[in-house]
Amino acid sequence: MRMFRLMILLAVALAATPLDAVGAQAPVKIRAGWVSTPASLIPLLFLKPGVTGHNGNSYIFEPIYFSSSTLQITAISHGELDLAAFGYTSFPLAIENAGLSDLRIVADEIQDGAPGYYSTPYFVRKDSGIDKIEDIKGKVAVTNGLGSGVDIVMRAALRRHGLEVQRDYTMIEAPFPTHKEMLKEHKGDLVVGVLPFSYDREFNEIAKSLFTTGSSLGRIALSFWAVRQSFLDRNRAALVDLMEDYVTMLRWFHDPNNHDEAVGIVARFLRRPPALFADWLFTRKDFYRALDGKPDLSIIQQSIDKVQEVGFIKQTIDVSKYADLSLLDEAANRRR
Repeated sequence: MRMFRLMILLAVALAATPLDAVGAQAPVKIRAGWVSTPASLIPLLFLKPGVTGHNGNSYIFEPIYFSSSTLQITAISHGELDLAAFGYTSFPLAIENAGLSDLRIVADEIQDGAPGYYSTPYFVRKDSGIDKIEDIKGKVAVTNGLGSGVDIVMRAALRRHGLEVQRDYTMIEAPFPTHKEMLKEHKGDLVVGVLPFSYDREFNEIAKSLFTTGSSLGRIALSFWAVRQSFLDRNRAALVDLMEDYVTMLRWFHDPNNHDEAVGIVARFLRRPPALFADWLFTRKDFYRALDGKPDLSIIQQSIDKVQEVGFIKQTIDVSKYADLSLLDEAANRRR
């Protein structure tokens, strides 16, 4: 009799439960790679509560730091990363060398050297006696990772002036935050002035720009988001939600009405004074970001073609075959 009553109570409880609760799925974990912030918004996206509505519900966003985009190739191929922030150099390497032909570009992140926007400088010491690119012969150049976007810019600029790595100069690797000290302590002669470090007052007191991304390669697709087709197929709804949230936050960060608060978020995350960011962050002194989140596939194609031209990859790829912008389109339709 007692068992019968328990069965009746269970049936009543199930009948009173909403159907959507019964069929509800656990949020999808989306592990996303990033290299440098605030160039990348990945670690910053959800530090402002109440602006977006999907993180923590349909998906859980987990930013993961990498010292270079090329390191994300191994991570995503081993199932340790779901969304990679690849660049115009690491993306073709992932396809050609790692065999990740199922990668799909789904959103844009930043462009370097876009007209009217920030173009990364490559610094030498003011007292180094290095006044032209040819003066790098016999010197030490510092990159964040072999094959990274800035690495190729550096190699291309030096190659155009007759200098080849190892034959004419030494290339070493070091994380971006250490480049100022590498230059200051004479451990490197040419370093990368990536944001936000390039606006550091002490850095600019000791360093000068020898060339920029724009003067070396022109406008390049420095970073964009990619996922594997299998992950996209399994988690399409969650990814559409992420695209909606991403564009919402892109626009929030770039809204002049939110500037001071946005600067405060970045400053707290990096544990730096807000004054270091206030003058340039999310303005034309910053990298170009498409506020609809859509990558310009023609810019990505041109960028990858340049990698092939300098000999870093054997052949270029047809970018259009490795892009799926339908997630952004579906997210955009919700706002109409």
